[in-house]
Order: sequence, then structure tokens, then C-alpha cells
Amino acid sequence: MPGMKIRILSRRRFIGASAMIGGAALVGPAFPMAQGASARRWPVSCRDPLLKIAGQGGWAEAMAALGVRALEVDVNEKLECPALATPAGPHRLDTDDAVRRLQADLKERGVGITAFCLHNRLDERLEQEIAWTRRVAEASQQLGIDVIRIDVVPRKVAVDEFLPFAIQTCRKLCEAVEATGVRLGLENHGRITNDPAFLDRLFDGVGSSRLGLTLDAANFYWFGHPLDEVYRIIEKFAPRAFHTHCKNIAYPEDRRQTRRPMGWEYGKCSAPVPEGDIDFGRVVRLLREAGYRGDLCLENECVGRFPAGEQAGLLRREIEALKRLARG
Repeated sequence: MPGMKIRILSRRRFIGASAMIGGAALVGPAFPMAQGASARRWPVSCRDPLLKIAGQGGWAEAMAALGVRALEVDVNEKLECPALATPAGPHRLDTDDAVRRLQADLKERGVGITAFCLHNRLDERLEQEIAWTRRVAEASQQLGIDVIRIDVVPRKVAVDEFLPFAIQTCRKLCEAVEATGVRLGLENHGRITNDPAFLDRLFDGVGSSRLGLTLDAANFYWFGHPLDEVYRIIEKFAPRAFHTHCKNIAYPEDRRQTRRPMGWEYGKCSAPVPEGDIDFGRVVRLLREAGYRGDLCLENECVGRFPAGEQAGLLRREIEALKRLARG
């Protein structure tokens, strides 16, 4: 609502928006990422679970209703894209013909995919995970998509033993996608990868330019880092950013620059991108200075606190805010 400071609840979903900024033309089914530090036009995208909030019949209609022309797309273990439904079932990535059908559908609708999203369980079934990631990377190459968002989190391995496991595993994942040219953007989230010291040791140990971040500024803030420290962390890791998730948090003024317990009051304080404490204009400047060539991907985790009739409008406003930032 105009003029109101909005505080909301939830954690981990965010819908979005996407468009090539300034009327730049689409080329093929995906949005080619701007190359180099001088590039100024970024696509704005959203996570595909948010499309259902638009209240439209199909995924393309939902994108149009939200004003978004690109998506981060979830891929499940069956190599399906559940949010991209067709009369014959969801789009798939399991065969070259299936990928070509997705490519043709995207081209016909004039929309794109900026990243695929995998929800990995690396320490539960490593060989299966490597094969899954390799196949998604091959499909990504075919579609002109150069980033896959991945999870690097402990599920079975003890936390104090996870770093060596993560280093070896990420080396194998980088080797698996090497021939495709696709990059892997691990998301900083949870209690491990929001720790800059862990990220430093992981990146140094893997030693591959294929491994970078799906950088989520709000996750660093959620972890408990004071607000000024969040900007320092972003500046440090911006050269490693391949993709982003954009959401925000509005903490009480007296807690913004303090060290808070992990996840403190997130349910009450998660907020729309323009309403929270994190200055996304500053985040965008840090990314530009580092030569970022990805997208701004909306991930709203507070939308569930709004009346159903207001939710799509909220997401549209967030998308428009990100588009203004992406113009440079």
C-alpha cells in the first residue's frame, strides 16, 4: 500500500518479474546475459512458484499478468519443470526432443528462462545428483541458459565434516558441467553458506570459476549479520555472483546494526523489496562494479500475509521496482 511500511511473514518463496530492460529485444528462448562489466541491461526474473499467485489460467498468462518475461524454473528429479504445464503434462528436460519443445514454446510466447533451480540432496545420493545436474546443464546449453542454482547444504553429513565433503562434491559437479559452459550458483542460505568464512574456504578449495553464488542479500541479513556487514559481504562476493534472489526484511531500527540470532523474527519482519532495510540500489551498484552479468530474480517471502486480492498487485510493484534498478 502506498506510503505504508509493510512487514510480513514467511521464509523461502518469492515471486517475480522479468523483462529485458529498456526495450532490448529477446534473442531465442532465453535471455542472453549481458557480457562484461560495462553491460547495463539486466533481465528481471521471478521464481516460478510465484506464478500461481497471479490467478491466471496458464504459466504464460500468469507471467503476462505480473509483467514478467523471464523465470527461474524449478526442475525436479524426474527432469520435469512442474510450473510449466502443457496439455500433455509439464515441460521436461529428459530428451533432446523435449528440450526442443520447451525451446519452441518459449520462443512462441516471447519469454525466457534465466536460470534453472535444483533443490539438491548431495550428501544423500551423490552419483544421482551428479547425473541430474549434468543433464540439466546439457539442456541449459541447448536452451542458451548459463546458470543453474544449486543447494550445498548438509543433510546427513555432520556440520563439522561438511566442508571437505562440499569441496570434493562441488569439484565433481563442476567437472560434470565443464563441457557445457554452464555455471553453478550455490545459494547462500541456512546456517552454513551464509557464513563468509565457509564460502571463502569452499571457493578456494574447489578452485573452479564454474562455481559461484546465487546471491541472496536478505539471507545474509536473516543469518544475523548487521546491515552494514551485509553490504561488505556482498561487495566481497559480488565477483562470484552468477544469479540473485531478491527479497527484503524490515527489522526494528535498534536491531539493524546488531548481531542477531539466526532467523530472528523473520516471520514478522520479512518485507517487500522496496519496503525493507536492505538498499537494493546499493546492492545493484556493488554488483555492477563487480561486472555482474546475471538477472535480478524476485523471491517474495511475505506475500502470504496479504489478502488474496492484493497479492498479485504487490508482486507487480516489486517487479517494477526491480526493473527500475536494472536500468542502471
